[in-house]
Amino acid sequence: MSGTSGRPPVLAMEAARDLGMTEDGIVLDLRLEAGELALVLAPEPSRAARCADLASGLDLAAEGQVTFLGYDWSRQPDDIADALRGRIGRVFHNGGWIPYLSLAENILLPLLHHTRTPEPELRDRAAALAHAFGLPGLPLERPTSAPVADLARAACVRAFLGEPMLVLLEDPLQQGRVPDLAAPLRDAVAAARARGAACLWMTSNAMFWGDSSPPSSQRLVLSDRGFRRGRARP
Repeated sequence: MSGTSGRPPVLAMEAARDLGMTEDGIVLDLRLEAGELALVLAPEPSRAARCADLASGLDLAAEGQVTFLGYDWSRQPDDIADALRGRIGRVFHNGGWIPYLSLAENILLPLLHHTRTPEPELRDRAAALAHAFGLPGLPLERPTSAPVADLARAACVRAFLGEPMLVLLEDPLQQGRVPDLAAPLRDAVAAARARGAACLWMTSNAMFWGDSSPPSSQRLVLSDRGFRRGRARP
């Protein structure tokens, strides 16, 4: 189905049953239009990761449907699915880093694979994002040598590089351990929404989720019954 603009939603989960979350599976229903942000309280990181895997077509729903920009993941050949994932940015809860590459190489690799943008141009864009997220420049150390705060910032650089149409954030503030990342991350999300991207921001931090300052379109809780509506503190 399409939104009021006639365009399909950026992300739609329609009675999508995932068997990886519980023995009987969890049925997920979610719709994100262009420019929308869903802020989700996800106390269990594994469920947030499974949800992001479904949203990006890395796992397929056992029942129901998951679409990205109107494309049903279950109907796409591998090359098309891979190209579509090039339009999705993601912060992985477990890092998702290739350990034998530097953080800079990890950051650049997805767009070097998915686009024809020259590497020097990508490096300039990535360096600008790195500064915006509080890094002095592109981090050159390997993931195993970097402090938690730098890893969190580098993960955001990788997620937003290339102006993705869908941004998936799995606890990007590391359970509140990187509080000064919140402001630049909100700014990056706002800029992405302004250009028509959608964002699914999942957090295990109930205090952050309950804060009314992130201007979300939807505020949800991910439980063993799927998504349910929630409210911010007044």
